Amino acid sequence: MPRPAWLAARKRAATAATSDARGTGSPGSTYPWSAVVNRAFLALAVHERARLLLIVVFGISGVMAFSWLARIPSIRDELSLTPAELGLILLVGSIGALVTVFSAPALLARFGSARVFAIGALVNMSGFILIGAGTAIGSRWVFGLAIVINGIGGSLLTVPMNVESARIEQAYGRSVIPHFHAAFSAGAVGGSILGAVASSAGVPVWLQFAVVAVVVGGLRLMALRAGLVIPGALPGRGRREAASTPGALSVWREPRAILIGVLAFAAAISEGAANNWLSLAFVDGFATTEAFGGLVLGVFIGTMTIVRVFGSRAIDGLGRVASLQLSVVLAIAGIAAFGLSGSPQVALIGVALWGGGTALCFPLAVAAASDEPVGAQARVSMMASLASVAVMTAAPLIGVVASSFGGPQHALLIVVVPLVAGLLVAGRVAPLLAPVADPLLILAERPEPVPAA
Repeated sequence: MPRPAWLAARKRAATAATSDARGTGSPGSTYPWSAVVNRAFLALAVHERARLLLIVVFGISGVMAFSWLARIPSIRDELSLTPAELGLILLVGSIGALVTVFSAPALLARFGSARVFAIGALVNMSGFILIGAGTAIGSRWVFGLAIVINGIGGSLLTVPMNVESARIEQAYGRSVIPHFHAAFSAGAVGGSILGAVASSAGVPVWLQFAVVAVVVGGLRLMALRAGLVIPGALPGRGRREAASTPGALSVWREPRAILIGVLAFAAAISEGAANNWLSLAFVDGFATTEAFGGLVLGVFIGTMTIVRVFGSRAIDGLGRVASLQLSVVLAIAGIAAFGLSGSPQVALIGVALWGGGTALCFPLAVAAASDEPVGAQARVSMMASLASVAVMTAAPLIGVVASSFGGPQHALLIVVVPLVAGLLVAGRVAPLLAPVADPLLILAERPEPVPAA
């Protein structure tokens, strides 16, 4: 019996698609492997595509942030800034970012993650380019304005990125948040190396910043277009749950959220202080080159990356609370070794302990904040806001203290204070237990059997 024309056409199309995907087309034909990768990417589920794209976004964000943090000594020298003056400029420049970070949750609820992320990417790119321009022309005013613009863009990016990480974890039903932060740490290592290489090669700060800003900004927008944001509401939320979801401001009155926020703040200020001052502190404290200071920062970020990649197993084995307590103790020991040691070798070991101990603190805070699906977006936004505030205040705080403590190396010891506070509230990250149904209520809802006639 002859095969219908429509069935034969469908089989020919399927065969051609299969041969193209395998790269076995007709002789003489070529099939771009980019199309094969694109087809495999589109075959993934929505949350799987979003996870891969968010990993890329976290990674390139780390490259962008740390490629300029490694050049802080050059920026300081070109602008002729003392540690106190540099800290003051960073403090003044953080005002716009502080306002933005507290309004970001409301903007997210009003416009959605995609629009806020897109605007943040453009603003952050513009501010980053302007930082290099201000340094090149030797203008402190332009540099301060650039810090404001860059901070506003970073705040608009941080909140949707962390909110989407929680949504993706809920879609997977297992812990994946540490993987995003591991990608950021890996990108930070690359950014530190990039900054060190650029410094050794004599690449001007403005040129490095312009190239990095354009590349990273373009990749962010491409990721957004490819499906970075999961459409719709949080997984597993119905209309009744959506109606009862707490607002962006009401979560700031929840006792558990506030205590978890203390941990998020401590973790972010520990990481932010190291990001902003570790390279400079090592250069000034041990009379090393800027390139070696950038590599020391790479050691800090490298240990964070390793712990974040393999830390999920430790969390599963020890539990959240024990893992967090061990992490904070290691971070405190590392800071003490770095700040009090006169030996660069001991200080380098302290840097590794500091990075490894800080690695899991913020991811655990985000995971704890998203335990309860109802209101998870608002709580994660709260954690991201507190982290942004901590990062913004860490740099100027250390700069001011450095002028009284004989340099940034000793001033970094102040980070121990918030970490001790985080250690005291570590028990709050324990997973919430689902409520157990009352057997009596279940029996009361069952209809009594009707006796047989």
